[in-house]
Amino acid sequence: MRNREAAERRGRAGETLAALWLRLKGYRVLARRVKTHAGEIDLVAAAPFGPICFIEVKARSHPRLAAESVMDGQRTRIARAANLYLAARPALSARGMRFDIIAVAPRALPVHHRDVWRPEG
Repeated sequence: MRNREAAERRGRAGETLAALWLRLKGYRVLARRVKTHAGEIDLVAAAPFGPICFIEVKARSHPRLAAESVMDGQRTRIARAANLYLAARPALSARGMRFDIIAVAPRALPVHHRDVWRPEG
């Protein structure tokens, strides 16, 4: 149980750092930890003059490992959750969507990987 609690704390800390990083880059964070019946989205942010970004935050020992840790099944769940999020907010859907990953690693600035994948269909 302790390991799970520690992982939860690391995850929340990574998401907070990622949200701050996005704000510094001019993004507007719209939501954190969005839960739908299709899955959870770590961060939803509006890019400056751009699309709505659905962001998966990964905390790993090295930023490269974080970017590679989002597998196809997780991407599918995030895309479904994103579609549900936008369906409930038609005004946002006109901006389009993008799927990003923010890698958080110890003693390093977050690394923002933009437009990492496109949902099929």
